Amino acid sequence: MPAEAAVEVLAALAEPMRWRLLALLSAEAQSASALSRTLPVSRTAVQKHLAVLERSDLVRRTRVGREIRYAVHTEPLTSIGRWMAEVAAVWDTRLAALKRLAEDVGDR
Repeated sequence: MPAEAAVEVLAALAEPMRWRLLALLSAEAQSASALSRTLPVSRTAVQKHLAVLERSDLVRRTRVGREIRYAVHTEPLTSIGRWMAEVAAVWDTRLAALKRLAEDVGDR
């Protein structure tokens, strides 16, 4: 995942209401109207949050009759998870080396 896309995904996830929307959409695809009935915000606010999630490719929309339904697109989340695991592995290696160095100095 390119760095710009990763930043966009992480920025989209920085808003708690968007986390709630993703949680609701992970159970089933829903319209903005249906989502707004379960949340303490207006349909317009839900649509604005969905637009941010869609720009970052975290949700995708499909038309069902006259209704637009949104569903979670997991690929960006999977990519971010892989990237975070890689960063964690690098830091684990660095910290283990630092620990060994500190122990070696302490043994002298």
